[in-house]
Amino acid sequence: MGFWTQEVKRSELAAGDHIYTWRTAFIYAHHGIYVGENLVVHFINPDRNSSANSSFPSLNTNSTTTCSNPGCDFTKDNNGVTISCLDCFLKNGSLYRYQYVVNWYTRIAKIRGGTCTSAKSDPVDIVIDRAMYLLHTGFGNYDLIMHNCEDFALYCKIGGKFEASSGQVLFVMPPPFQFFKFKMWGQSAFSEKN
Repeated sequence: MGFWTQEVKRSELAAGDHIYTWRTAFIYAHHGIYVGENLVVHFINPDRNSSANSSFPSLNTNSTTTCSNPGCDFTKDNNGVTISCLDCFLKNGSLYRYQYVVNWYTRIAKIRGGTCTSAKSDPVDIVIDRAMYLLHTGFGNYDLIMHNCEDFALYCKIGGKFEASSGQVLFVMPPPFQFFKFKMWGQSAFSEKN
């Protein structure tokens, strides 16, 4: 894992890692929590097949192939939180690990938002417990801007101390809007709960 990229090998993954893969020609990234045993818990738009509510499609999606891994793509009550094997999560994309506790010059040097934060992760067992709990209870309504897969992974890693808004979304927002509505904390922004 280098300064400019957080690309990792599968053998370097540890349970509780916040991982992501770039989709649709690097326009956006899909985030999840690696829970071990080649499984990832992640948040998707349950209406992703609906034209009215769909998020960006992935160029890597192969809709004619179904996974042979047992338990892959399990979602309870169509709540949007799903567990998939690592291959289905990546959809032929590269594997990256989100960075926590980065300093200010590292955050500024990152070319893309949604790849790091200065926040400290909670212990691994708590991260995995949150992800598995949300797999069964849901994470609320999916919203591409304000409540998405990156927010889900950040919540699993740091808890409910802050309400998240996607760092990759803020990357494309004009700076006055970012600082007016959000307190910047790394490349991920959080508005403090009162």
